[in-house]
Amino acid sequence: MTTLFEQVEQAAAAIRAKTKLSPKIGIILGSGLGNLTEEIQADASIEYGDIPNFLKSTAPGHKGRIVVGTLSGKPVVAMEGRFHPYEGYDLAKITLPVRVMKALGCDTLLVSNACGGMNPQYTKGDIMLIEDHINLIGGNPLIGPNDERLGPRFPDMSQPYCKKLIALAKEIAVEQKLPVQQGVYVAVTGPNLETRAEYRFLRGIGADVVGMSTVPEVIVAVHSAMRVAGFSIITDMCLPDALEEAHVDEILATAAAAEKKLRVLVKELVARM
Repeated sequence: MTTLFEQVEQAAAAIRAKTKLSPKIGIILGSGLGNLTEEIQADASIEYGDIPNFLKSTAPGHKGRIVVGTLSGKPVVAMEGRFHPYEGYDLAKITLPVRVMKALGCDTLLVSNACGGMNPQYTKGDIMLIEDHINLIGGNPLIGPNDERLGPRFPDMSQPYCKKLIALAKEIAVEQKLPVQQGVYVAVTGPNLETRAEYRFLRGIGADVVGMSTVPEVIVAVHSAMRVAGFSIITDMCLPDALEEAHVDEILATAAAAEKKLRVLVKELVARM
């Protein structure tokens, strides 16, 4: 049975065989956000099924491939679609691509998601810069034996999202006249959306938005000594006293429309790194 470290090396070797680029920035694109890869000058595009130890993405709006190329003149590797606990996958396998990005040479991870907004000052279509998170998924990708080659046994999580990258993103947003929010993301298991009572609870413990991803990947990125910037697109409002029924097609459409703003922000952020 291969170790996690060996699985990472196998996947990284398969990607290296397809490209001569050494990416420095990893990007994970969530629900409805995969079109950002159109901005990447691709050197290689690899289906997840062609990469050893990668899972299959089954979520709507997730194409399921790795793109290696240049964005704003910088070498990057991007995931068009991610994996989720609600798909029945183990957290260590879900987050393996982050470790592969690190093995390829990435020292920075940009992660995006579609989420529900619980802060009444937000509105559908807003972009939120993630400043912190709450893990309510019910598991942790670091559980089990720790391989020091991948990271320390007890990684510090006092600053999972890089303050310098947040400040730079806010500066770019002002220059580009892109209104952005800044707040706390809470991750739950899904796949069902939350009840009114659950939204009240999540808001009460300090969360501004809720989703079903991102946090496990960020935990592994921190474990891997990567700096992280996170972006949430608010696709529906989750206000308990004015809650409307959510529809997946409308959520994906909102994410796709807001992606145009996120493209500008991410491209300029990468350019200034």
